[in-house]
Amino acid sequence: MRTSDDIPARDGRTRAVVLGGGMAGLLAAAVLVRHVDEVVVVDRDRMPEGPLPRKGLPQARHAHLLMSGGARAVESLLPGTLDGWVSAGARRLALPTGLVALGPGGWFPRWPGTQYLLACTRDLLDLVVRARVLALPGIVLREGTEAVALLGDVRRVTGVRVRDAGTGAGGTLEADLVVDASGRGSRAARRLTELGLPVVHEETVDSGLVYATRIFQAPPESERFPVVSVQADPRRRRPGQGAVLVPVEGGRWLVTTSGTRGGEPSGEAGEFEPFLRALRDPLIADLVARAEPLTDVALTRSTVNRRRFFERLPAPPDGFVALGDALATFNPVYGQGLSVAAQSAVVLRDTLALRSVRAPGLAPDLQRRVARAASGPWDLATGEDINYPGAIGAPPPAATRLLRGYVQRLMRTATGDPVVLKALMDVMTLSAPMTELLRPSVALCVARGPGRAGRRGGPPITAAELALCGLPPR
Repeated sequence: MRTSDDIPARDGRTRAVVLGGGMAGLLAAAVLVRHVDEVVVVDRDRMPEGPLPRKGLPQARHAHLLMSGGARAVESLLPGTLDGWVSAGARRLALPTGLVALGPGGWFPRWPGTQYLLACTRDLLDLVVRARVLALPGIVLREGTEAVALLGDVRRVTGVRVRDAGTGAGGTLEADLVVDASGRGSRAARRLTELGLPVVHEETVDSGLVYATRIFQAPPESERFPVVSVQADPRRRRPGQGAVLVPVEGGRWLVTTSGTRGGEPSGEAGEFEPFLRALRDPLIADLVARAEPLTDVALTRSTVNRRRFFERLPAPPDGFVALGDALATFNPVYGQGLSVAAQSAVVLRDTLALRSVRAPGLAPDLQRRVARAASGPWDLATGEDINYPGAIGAPPPAATRLLRGYVQRLMRTATGDPVVLKALMDVMTLSAPMTELLRPSVALCVARGPGRAGRRGGPPITAAELALCGLPPR
């Protein structure tokens, strides 16, 4: 890894610049370094040495679940990463076996399945990937550096103007391709207008969701404890409130609560457990009632769904593409952001396998392909969030509203039908497209409904799991 603040001139060599050193940017860099002589990763933060938080990623304090669709994408880009996460303390939990979840239609059964999730902190996920990517020859990290402008014109972006975040010293980085992966705070749309391009169309759906997270000491011998989730029910005309308990590295439980506009959680420690107890089921409150808190409550309000439609520009410029949260940010409750970022990097890999970074028309074509990868998760997240009281955003189209009614029945059916549950897990983990939910065999089961098997009462948590927390069977 090089971290030089004085990168020499290119002398005819190919270079890509990646804005953002988070998951999306690092994975993009891992792809690009196979096709250019040098990749420069630019990030305003100084990267921590261990699994620690950084200023530019405040949402990392809350629950992050990397679903199997995203984990497989990362593994295909960086072989051995999955084992690296597990060796560092992450837990690979089978789905739905390792999940105790109350969905809108009831408790999901813990039947065997083919999907999984990674349970650990976001800081650990980033640390393992960062170490592997920055060890690749040809990748240069410019930390403590911010991008202040794009170079080029309406036809082609040719680089980035940068500034040292500490000293204010400026400079330029010429590039054959600039990838903006700078996250939800990306200024790429404005930078393009400064070059003379039209305003990038943007859509937002804001449910007013607020997150509050606290970490607890897990009980002894709870290494195989499941993820526990109590989800909001968007069918109710009331604020959506939920929570998730995630076993993370170091023998800890990370508990994140969430509430939409009018039902937000508080940042006060004394109100954390009462909020949990007032949910649709008090299971998580019971589990942490005797657990020792290890942190104060961390609160985050920046959870709006936002999509920037770069691909809709009349004549998108060559030499520039946006991906990750710079393209589309999702309400974190759906656990899609990391997996979409990983799958977008796979799109980048597959496209560059056929075309050079200097090929005319590469960037506009790549932008369209990346946008398609984000479309399904965007429709899923916004189609639910717009239904909560006080949600701000355009109403979904008629076709989306019809599909929502079908999905609501599907969610209820999944509580008692293994065919539907498998299809739901495949889609929710981004291992299959949304069309999987419309497959004839699935649709037939949905039409029949969940039957008696879907009318189970309490959560599918075992007596042994409850006993670890000093609780009697439910």
